[in-house]
Amino acid sequence: MDHDEIEIDVPSFFVCPISLEIMKDPVTVSTGITYDRESIEKWLISKKNKTCPVTKQELSDYTDLTPNHTLRRLIQAWCTLNASQGVERIPTPKPPTNKIQITKLIKEASHSSLTIQINCLKRLRSIASGSETNKRIMEDAGVVEFLASVVINNSCNIDPASLMSEINVNPVDEALSILHHLHVSETGLKNLLAFRNGEFIESLTKVMQKGFFESRAYAVFLLKSMSQVAEAVQLLHQKTELFVELVQVLKDQISSKVSKAALQTLIELCPWGRNRIKGVEAGTVPVLIELLLENCKDRKPNEMMLVLLENLCQCAEGRAELLKHAAGLAVVSKKILRVSTLANDRAVRILLSVSKFSATPNVVQEMLKLGVVAKLCLVLQVDCGSKTKEKAREILKMHARAWKNSPCIPSNLVSSYPNYV
Repeated sequence: MDHDEIEIDVPSFFVCPISLEIMKDPVTVSTGITYDRESIEKWLISKKNKTCPVTKQELSDYTDLTPNHTLRRLIQAWCTLNASQGVERIPTPKPPTNKIQITKLIKEASHSSLTIQINCLKRLRSIASGSETNKRIMEDAGVVEFLASVVINNSCNIDPASLMSEINVNPVDEALSILHHLHVSETGLKNLLAFRNGEFIESLTKVMQKGFFESRAYAVFLLKSMSQVAEAVQLLHQKTELFVELVQVLKDQISSKVSKAALQTLIELCPWGRNRIKGVEAGTVPVLIELLLENCKDRKPNEMMLVLLENLCQCAEGRAELLKHAAGLAVVSKKILRVSTLANDRAVRILLSVSKFSATPNVVQEMLKLGVVAKLCLVLQVDCGSKTKEKAREILKMHARAWKNSPCIPSNLVSSYPNYV
């Protein structure tokens, strides 16, 4: 406040115990404590807590929030009395939606023209933005399945010029935006994976291929969320096209957040069934090498790329792609001791896979010339985790006869070279 203004004392019972701000929509939980609706909803739903923040008692029904109209009117009256001091009156909040309203809206959208469907989608988006309670009511009413159907039914016509010129909105874009902002529950995400025998996943693949910037991003975010809660059997039989489009998202570098989501999705998918080979066939390995060469300074992306690359190098096809790239071995070695403990471990694991299963005489000599062997010797001298050191020692022992007496290893590192039989 400016020096000319008088600081106003706010009655303590007007203040939310969570946000410590004046409550706009006070609601009371089963323990009798009143909170601002937005704050307690985030506490209960987003953070998945089931206790009262003040009393720490478990709530009998943690979604049952009773509007405290009396307190809200007192706050509004107090704001009006202090309007001359610059206090703005808090508007009367909209009541939460109900399941009947949502079901009616879905039915209307399902049996109407495209223009009416778009209008219904816009109303659903508005309702979802109202509160966390609205989002959960919408999910319970079947909005997630309805939106998935919209994406499936329209994914073949993502960018028809006539549609865009007529209503200036694509139903796929609108549906994906709502799905993203709904923060669908774990159960809902699992249902999406199986929806219409995998048709929803195929539709998201088409969106990544043909969609606009935001729709591609929303598709990747949804895929990441679904893959993180999926059971192994749900990830086994994904099509190669899905991997191709995820890799294309990485190449396009839409944004750092989208790239991380694409990497996380690939990390979740690749260990299962033939997915690792599909990932290699989609061109993941050379793309990862090129991205690592860009020398990104952020720790997390580097770690994620090395985790994924290590996974792909567990198959012969992945190792072949790594070795085929002129900078493959060099960039993996370069990341050791420059990023993090996790990155060290994954990079050394990659080199161990190559040393065990793909170490032709040419590869062994290349590792020496590129300084890979010197870096492994350095790993033994620094504090980078006992397991990482064990793997580095294993590699060095494996090819000791070819490496130990080489002039390519700096003299200060020769002493750290492990003994071998």
